[in-house]
Amino acid sequence: MTVERRLALAASSSPAAKEAEAELKRRYEWVSPKDADIVVALGGDGFLLQTLHAMLDRHRPVPVFGMNLGTIGFLMNNWSPDLLENRLLAAKTIRVAPLRMDAITVDGKKESMNAINEVSLLRETRQTAWIEVSIDDRVVLPELVCDGVLVATPAGSTAYNFSAYGPILPLESALVALTPISPFRPRRWRGAILSDRTRFRFRVLDPTKRPVSAVADQREVRDVSTIEVTVDRSNPLTLLFDPEHALDDRITMEQFAI
Repeated sequence: MTVERRLALAASSSPAAKEAEAELKRRYEWVSPKDADIVVALGGDGFLLQTLHAMLDRHRPVPVFGMNLGTIGFLMNNWSPDLLENRLLAAKTIRVAPLRMDAITVDGKKESMNAINEVSLLRETRQTAWIEVSIDDRVVLPELVCDGVLVATPAGSTAYNFSAYGPILPLESALVALTPISPFRPRRWRGAILSDRTRFRFRVLDPTKRPVSAVADQREVRDVSTIEVTVDRSNPLTLLFDPEHALDDRITMEQFAI
């Protein structure tokens, strides 16, 4: 292989990803993820997030080049087994900072997790959630009555956040979105765009009658009482994209999608 950097290969369990994995193993040389300089991930957006979380858990983030063998593949490059070394050499580097969620449950258990897309608070029953919202230690919403609320990064602003009518954020904007999910009161509040240095604190006002879950991307903590969310600059992540499919361009163009 002509690429000097050591490559590791990760694939989802889908038949298409496994077939692509076998093809790449026939063509190129690979090392284990712990020895790699770059990870090539085969699957969909969910698998890419899973790969990134695994690296965060191991405290060894390395650049990831994803190829789409899933459904949407917004965070992925197009699949092709050809000229992989050339694609990696020409790839555009995109750096993203994940969110850090620190949650305390009603029984006092503490949970800390990272999220690349968003941290969301969601009601667990048919009862609406009652949530106090603070930013930088100042209470800005004494009582948000809603199905939930989320904090989204620019990388995640086109995902769940956008489905909840939140704003699309340019990738290098140094902003985060605070977006309610089906808000009932305050009836006219539709969210806020804030600096990525903002510290968010959410307090569940009636966690027994109106229980709330906190979800960091795909990982859930049930029956939370307080949640703090900040941008974690200690663990930056690097994504690699073909120049014509770079994430910042995709996010920009999503604002003009009809």
